[in-house]
Amino acid sequence: MRINIFKTSAQMGEAAAKFIADKLNAAISEQGFARLLLSTGASQFDMISSLVTQDVDWSRVTMFHLDEYVGLPETHIASFRKYLKERFASKVNLKEAVYVDGEGDTGENIAYITKRIKEAPIDVAAIGIGENGHIAFNDPPADFDTQESYIIVNLDERCKRQQVGEGWFATVDDVPRQAISMTVSQMLKSRCIVSVVPHAVKAEAIRNTLAQEVNNMVPATILKTHPDWNLYLDKNSAKLFAVLPE
Repeated sequence: MRINIFKTSAQMGEAAAKFIADKLNAAISEQGFARLLLSTGASQFDMISSLVTQDVDWSRVTMFHLDEYVGLPETHIASFRKYLKERFASKVNLKEAVYVDGEGDTGENIAYITKRIKEAPIDVAAIGIGENGHIAFNDPPADFDTQESYIIVNLDERCKRQQVGEGWFATVDDVPRQAISMTVSQMLKSRCIVSVVPHAVKAEAIRNTLAQEVNNMVPATILKTHPDWNLYLDKNSAKLFAVLPE
């Protein structure tokens, strides 16, 4: 585990983007291609806006992502497909973008994304941490044991409130009850994990993640078991546990 703390979210996002780019370039140099897994949400804005400016041969990179709401059309502001197409895939010349589709036949959609994710390891996974300590939509108590790659999960109330607080939905009742989420076991198969977690609303989750033993009531604690986990914080998300940069 490596913890990196920055004064601002912008500085954190730029540093994390450069680190991710270096990892992608190393994979391309080694094997001729790279596979990237992205998170979404307000916490990823600075990192993604910097990542699209990095010197990477994007034509050798295939992008995946963690999750998507069940039944939410791609035209909705909260759609993660919409988020990634507008903020990332439309700005770089990817080899391919493989999206999690929450519309239509979710069983078929899960089977397809599972097949694609298993074709080769993910070289770099950007995995955010939610206010309730979730990773992807694996809310507490998270399933640490399933060996499926993607599953349908029920969203808890704190998770729904986070989505409202970030401005994606007007009310908690507007948030879909379910989502397709990458599983914890699948995330841990990634060669390198980068967690970009700015903002004061994440400070409690960061404190709990770092202070507690691995447990499924704080799902992000499982990331501490990964041999190459890199945590990027700003002074606001780090304020409950760390010596802060001046």
